[in-house]
Amino acid sequence: MFSVFIAQSLDGYIARRDGSIDWLDVVASPGEDYGFAAFYASVDTLVMGRGTYDTALGFPDWPYAGKRVIVLTHRPAESRHGEEFFAGPVTELDALTGRTYVDGGNVIRQFLAANLIDDLTLSIIPILLGDGIRLFEGGIGEHRLVLEEHRAFPTGLVQLRYQAQR
Repeated sequence: MFSVFIAQSLDGYIARRDGSIDWLDVVASPGEDYGFAAFYASVDTLVMGRGTYDTALGFPDWPYAGKRVIVLTHRPAESRHGEEFFAGPVTELDALTGRTYVDGGNVIRQFLAANLIDDLTLSIIPILLGDGIRLFEGGIGEHRLVLEEHRAFPTGLVQLRYQAQR
């Protein structure tokens, strides 16, 4: 099962052009993680792109301790925390067992294009960035989603949880 849990600005960006996600702080609220801890506890494996991986390497602590991490990249890299590197098509990862967290705009688009995403949780942040890295671009094909849950938070964040319809 492949799952997405991601935030985007109201105008559809998941990061600034330089990859920065500092704008997520506009909804920071003590003790509120918008369901991420429960989601994260439910996953066995993470698949992410090289850009997301490089961003995570800059965090003070490795945020994925205890999880299997697969990084999609064509650039050579040395594992620092037991992560694996993969350069093939995402369809070769469909044999992964358990729930897999798919993260990073390009990787999410690859999994969507291959029709592998099972569920998608999208948090809309009340900010217009005007430019940056988009979550959805052309080339992923049409995907019908069924709304499973929606929540609005006092910070203005709106969260939508969809199930893919196949």
